[in-house]
Amino acid sequence: MKRLIITADDFGLSPGVNRAVEKAWRDGILTGASLMAGGAAFDEAVAIGRRNPALQIGLHLTLVQGRGVLPPKEIPELVNDAGDFSPNPVRSGFRYFMDRGLYCQLKREIEAQILRVRTAGIDLTHIDGHLNIHLHPTVFRILQELMPRYGIKTFRLSRERLGHNLRCDPERKGGKMLERLIFGFLSDHVSAGLNQDGIGYAGEVKGVLNSGRMTESYLLKILDGLQDGVTELYFHPGMLPDAELSRLMPDYRHGDELAALLSPRIRERLAERGMQVQNYRGEVKC
Repeated sequence: MKRLIITADDFGLSPGVNRAVEKAWRDGILTGASLMAGGAAFDEAVAIGRRNPALQIGLHLTLVQGRGVLPPKEIPELVNDAGDFSPNPVRSGFRYFMDRGLYCQLKREIEAQILRVRTAGIDLTHIDGHLNIHLHPTVFRILQELMPRYGIKTFRLSRERLGHNLRCDPERKGGKMLERLIFGFLSDHVSAGLNQDGIGYAGEVKGVLNSGRMTESYLLKILDGLQDGVTELYFHPGMLPDAELSRLMPDYRHGDELAALLSPRIRERLAERGMQVQNYRGEVKC
């Protein structure tokens, strides 16, 4: 059987994201959301989680292009005076790997993000990362210690088939090749550790190479080529106007992604193909 986990990223980033997540959960095929502990709309997201207890929530670990949870004086090498991480993921990635002096600050911040969500009453089920930072070798080493401590049993392994993606959407070929090389290498690097620790993950993830462009037309194409087993599809739904979304992700098609999650045509295709929609726990939605 082909089973799908349907996740929304950036939960808690802004009111527009939060409204879209709740709409996609109540009226669409969404089964889970990944929460930004330092997001400006974190409290609102927590309230949505409480009134929708079956919505599975994980941590959207943020260590770049976002805000930290700890005070800047506790992680001065990670954030600026306002508490913001660097907007440059490449530079941050090199620093986190090369500068061993950052390890303790990274560990404190990562644990603080986990604890902020848990303290709010959310039982975290999975971890993924903003811009896939959770796959970073230094970050993953920390997560290997923290996930068992806090009962987190599933993880996004951001591995996607390039050929299948390009057959369905040939745009941005060069960029997708680079992304597949980087995230494929990192996923291969961490998979042994996940297997060793008994941490679960989907066999493939869709959304890596079409981030911000998970539209209805694209989904209708990729659904016919999915592999057997579990596939995670992740989205960035949003409702505009939303100043934060327009500032941070002006090229993302947030409204179209929400429409895909609500689409009757997608529901019909899933039923026709006998695909099961579930969350990381295996709880079936439709």
